[in-house]
Amino acid sequence: MKVIVLGAGLIGKPIAVDLANENEFDVSIADINKTALSKINHKDIHKIEQDLGDSDELRHLIKDYDLVLSAVPGYMGFKTLKAIIEAGKNAVDIAFFSEDLFELDKLARKQNVTVIADMGIAPGMSNVLIGHVDHVLDYTENISIYVAGLPKLREWPFEYKAVFSPIDVIEEYTRPARIIQNGEMITKPALSDVELIDMPKVGTLEAFNTDGLRSLMKTIDARNMVEKTMRYKGHIEKIAMLREIGLFSKEPVEFHGMKVRPLDFTARLLFPKWKLNEGDEDITVMKIIIEGKKADRTIRTTYHLHDEFDNKAGIHSMARTTGFSATAALRMIAVGVYSMKGVSAPEFIGKCPECVGFIFKRLKERGIQFVESTEEVNHY
Repeated sequence: MKVIVLGAGLIGKPIAVDLANENEFDVSIADINKTALSKINHKDIHKIEQDLGDSDELRHLIKDYDLVLSAVPGYMGFKTLKAIIEAGKNAVDIAFFSEDLFELDKLARKQNVTVIADMGIAPGMSNVLIGHVDHVLDYTENISIYVAGLPKLREWPFEYKAVFSPIDVIEEYTRPARIIQNGEMITKPALSDVELIDMPKVGTLEAFNTDGLRSLMKTIDARNMVEKTMRYKGHIEKIAMLREIGLFSKEPVEFHGMKVRPLDFTARLLFPKWKLNEGDEDITVMKIIIEGKKADRTIRTTYHLHDEFDNKAGIHSMARTTGFSATAALRMIAVGVYSMKGVSAPEFIGKCPECVGFIFKRLKERGIQFVESTEEVNHY
């Protein structure tokens, strides 16, 4: 079975390697970045240098493949996935695009293809776990998602490294966050409602609202639901200052007779400082709390994840947790465990016990495990 991975970045590369490490797939990877492709040394991966931004060329590129895994940056994600569906290919997508993934559902059904979108760690596995518990409960009341990808070594001033596309990181700091409160969708400013949370092995982190609920707002009927991103203490104040003075603005300003977008200037300065280099160790931590009713009892289920840089394989934790979630989903489509036509959000997978077991098994084989605890709670 022929598989092509689109994007050879921090996450695309480990995805391709994971798929090629077993004999089930003939694997190719495509990217316009010659340097990124040169870092892939696996003998069984065919490397293709190509601009993925041209939809016509992309459809031509993937026409002879059975499965596609899209790991392009978020700003390219929706257009890329649309082209994949138009080409009639089953696919898994991890691009964090701003558009509604269900806008492509009608097209995917027409093309009779199976697509799982947002299939990373969060969104992705967070949705799978929420869908799984929601399926078991009679009614889901409250959902809280806390997630972080952090450098193990804290370096001043930001104590942060971009473990995925840096431009997508800035989106987290500027895009208003949609949450569910008392059964209604409301919008909060980015970086709002800061709280401190203790995470085992890491310590106290600060968490802020981010726009990561996405499909969950439509598919899960919970009274309260929020996603928060975590950083080391002090990071949010620095980022908020940059934002407030306009350095993330997309509106051009005049500078020495030229029109310059402040965001482009800021990105040029920040990205080298945020670059996660090969060998830089990172950690991924996540906590998901799901509370609801089961037979008149209030049940709280909590999932914890703590994952670290794989020294032996040289793979960053965010690449492991995101990429291997995606490859597990792709394998699931390949063997026919999941075959629902249209565009599926990851929580749909969570409602299928066989699918959850399939993904958990593949992640556990790669050293990624979610610790689950369930308790009955009383609210007075």
